Amino acid sequence: MILVRGRGGGTELTGSVFERGEEPPTYDGAPDEDAPYVWVCDSFYQVESGGSALRVDGEEIRVAFEEPMPRGFDTREQAVEAAREHVRTQFARIGVDPETVEVEVTKADPA
Repeated sequence: MILVRGRGGGTELTGSVFERGEEPPTYDGAPDEDAPYVWVCDSFYQVESGGSALRVDGEEIRVAFEEPMPRGFDTREQAVEAAREHVRTQFARIGVDPETVEVEVTKADPA
C-alpha cells in the first residue's frame, strides 16, 4: 500500500493506493475496481452548518464528507499522480491554496 498525505492550512488528509495483490476496502455502492492500482480517499467540502469541525489556518470551519469512491488505474504512476491531484483538490475545496499543500508519498509499513 502506498500512502499519499497532504498537509496544508494546519491540517492533513491521507489516502491509500492499493497495489497488485492487495485488496482495497469495499463500500456500499462502490464500483468493483479490478484494476492493478486502486486509489481510495475521503472527499469533503465546506458547509455552513452541520458536518464536522475542522481547524484550517487557525479558524474552525465545518466540513461534510462524501463517501469514498475507489478509482482504478493501470500504472502506479497514474494512481499516484491522481492521488496527488485529489489531495490538492480537497484542500482547495476548503479554501487552502493547492499550491501550498505539501504532498508526501510513502510506502505503508506492513507491520
